[in-house]
Amino acid sequence: MNSSPSHRSSVVVAELGPTNTGKTHRAIERMLEHETGIIGLPLRLLAREVYDRVTARVGDGRVALMTGEEKRVPARPDYWICTVEAMPTDRPVDFLAVDEIQLAAHRERGHVFTDRLLHARGLKETWFLGAETMRPMVQSLIPQASLKRATRLSQLRYAGHRSLKSLPPRSAVVAFSADRVYELAEALRRLRGGVAVVLGALSPRTRNAQVAMYQAGEVQYLVATDAIGMGLNLDLNHVAFAALSKFDGTEPRELFSDELAQIAGRAGRHLNDGSFATLNTLPELSPRVVSAIESHRFPAVRSLIWRNASLDFSSPESLLDSLSQAPRHNAFVRVERADDFDALRHLSSVPAIRDVATDRARVELLWQVCQVPDFRKGLFGLHVSLLRETFLQLTAGDGKLESGWLSRQVSPLDDVSGDIHTLMDRLAAIRIWTYISHRPGWLHEAEAWQERTRRIEDALGDALHERLVERFVQRAARRSARRFVRNTAQPAAGSDSPFAKLGLLLGEVAGTDGAALTEEQFVQRVVDATHDAFQVDASGIISFEGEPLARLVRGKDRRSPQVALVESEVWTGGARRQLERRLVALARDLVTEAMGGFPAESFAGADRSGAARGLAYRLAEGLGVISQAEAREQWRLLDEEARERFRTLGVREGQRFLYVAEALTPHALERRCMLMALLHQRPSPPGVPGEPVLEVAALEGRDARAFGYEVLGGVALRIDVAERLGEALRQPQGGRQVHALMQELRLEGGLHRRILRELGGPAAGAPAKRRRRRRGARPSAPAAVPGGAKGPPAHAGGPRSPRKAGDGGGSSGA
Repeated sequence: MNSSPSHRSSVVVAELGPTNTGKTHRAIERMLEHETGIIGLPLRLLAREVYDRVTARVGDGRVALMTGEEKRVPARPDYWICTVEAMPTDRPVDFLAVDEIQLAAHRERGHVFTDRLLHARGLKETWFLGAETMRPMVQSLIPQASLKRATRLSQLRYAGHRSLKSLPPRSAVVAFSADRVYELAEALRRLRGGVAVVLGALSPRTRNAQVAMYQAGEVQYLVATDAIGMGLNLDLNHVAFAALSKFDGTEPRELFSDELAQIAGRAGRHLNDGSFATLNTLPELSPRVVSAIESHRFPAVRSLIWRNASLDFSSPESLLDSLSQAPRHNAFVRVERADDFDALRHLSSVPAIRDVATDRARVELLWQVCQVPDFRKGLFGLHVSLLRETFLQLTAGDGKLESGWLSRQVSPLDDVSGDIHTLMDRLAAIRIWTYISHRPGWLHEAEAWQERTRRIEDALGDALHERLVERFVQRAARRSARRFVRNTAQPAAGSDSPFAKLGLLLGEVAGTDGAALTEEQFVQRVVDATHDAFQVDASGIISFEGEPLARLVRGKDRRSPQVALVESEVWTGGARRQLERRLVALARDLVTEAMGGFPAESFAGADRSGAARGLAYRLAEGLGVISQAEAREQWRLLDEEARERFRTLGVREGQRFLYVAEALTPHALERRCMLMALLHQRPSPPGVPGEPVLEVAALEGRDARAFGYEVLGGVALRIDVAERLGEALRQPQGGRQVHALMQELRLEGGLHRRILRELGGPAAGAPAKRRRRRRGARPSAPAAVPGGAKGPPAHAGGPRSPRKAGDGGGSSGA
């Protein structure tokens, strides 16, 4: 991403329209057509949902997740899924998108969205997604933008009054305070047996578990705040409002019609129509509001919240003045209040801080400290006191927070006892320390503190989910959060079944307190695990921490293996859904490994030439390897820039193949053979892919190339070896290398010559003529191979067959 005008993208698109138009889906698809991209989303829960969707397409290894407190960053990510505030503004990417851009008018968060609208750009393409009400603002501020009108895929209809008892299944009830949400959830539990709860104050882990429970059909009702209004794809048919006003951070006020529409629009996803209503404790909506919601027509946004981005860090007073600067454009309104500004104003008046904040670096640090969010939303003075101590410690001694002080703050939060409100208070507090632990350079042993705060937050989130289930879901409505001890007969001791231990899995895995993990805890452990935590064998069995968890099964082709959980009835629906989603992402990683990491999706865009798209498609179909005959015409049609792009992605022009270099490594070939075994539903031929040369009969009539081999001279030669030979034959002095390879492969002279002949060796055309020699004469030296190297000696007893699969002998050099 780049905010410099000289580097702004050549294409800016604003796709505006109501909910359920597929805007976010199209942006994701477009991002994947580029080689790199960032998408900024308004909620952490939505960011996690999009992250799961993208990793299911391209695998975990290419995607980073970045929110205020949750960071999953692989070694070399191509795509970044972020909350808008957490978007890495200094990272150049081809594609950039910001969702729900109408939040630029939000009283507290709006200035961040406005900044992204004005400055955030992809190198090639930028998309802004949001409500139609933003059209005049976008036209005024970005006149070169291409504006598109998105239309809703389904109808939204008003259903009048509803009682809780008359709500249809797959309904959400929306309130605007935690107490009211719990009250409604308790009432629905008594009426319907179970309900899921979603609030903005819940941790991502807790909200994910609650949403998964609802999405899996374990409960049919959801009670939520307006946190569900920002793009979450929930299986909702109906939305019922339990309130029509909320406290907006300053004062209670009635909701605007477009805010009601944003929430009501969660009902009816894709082509399914939806409905909305008010509970019968409220008055009916006015015909004017109903008409506006049903027809998606609302007053245009006329001003955006703005904050000066050119800050003066020469002193705290100068920083306050620059933050207070009025906008010069009549489309902007300076942000009225923000927690970070209020914190800065308070801290700037503290003598101890004024004495320290005397240079630019210290003032910048003070501003960073002020931006630590107050998740507790309690007494502001308590939060300011915490920020004061944090800043003074960071400007004293070695410039790090004292470990003892940190421990005294964090340790009391490591407690999963208490009721729902107590756990939520602790969760809010630990989220502050999770945020601080990720600030670069603030802590000694930062990774250890990140792990500790994450572990505490996870434990609190799991405990909170359990309390919510215990309180709002009747046991008859849901198989409760259980230990992983099967009620059926346990497997006999000594069983050789690969799944023999599954029935005892969670009973054997201890949590941090030594107790067995609950289902939710174990599932989250799997969801959070990195790629290295899984083991996948040649038959596609996926193990986690040494125990079989699932298996890969045949898909429509070898690039689309599916995942089947081992004995899936062991898991509740929500757990099953989360596990399958994580393992599908793992399966995509395995396919990517087989392709040598080639990002075929990035060539799918309409702006790519037909030859580039076709070649990328063929490379993907061939798992990173295609014959020169297949590739030649499309390669010829590419311009030099496109060819260079393929080369930078590892594509090499061999003598017989166009291939991705990493696709011919031993690991990639093993993954290739595993995928072929799944497709054929039979094991790979013996010796594949370890043996560099096989008898053709060993392939059992199967396609040699599909397993990474090429039939040459009557034998199957592994493609990487064939390319090494071909490359050596291209070199003027490559004969010695050819000779060494042939000796390593232990091929007899006839096979040697036939292989070289098929590879186009310059001196391998015809066998040397036999020379008659006198009885007792010494045999002449072996015939030379191209480049002057001598061929292998003839073996007594006639031609020797190539090594069979499984024979001894080193092959590591091949």
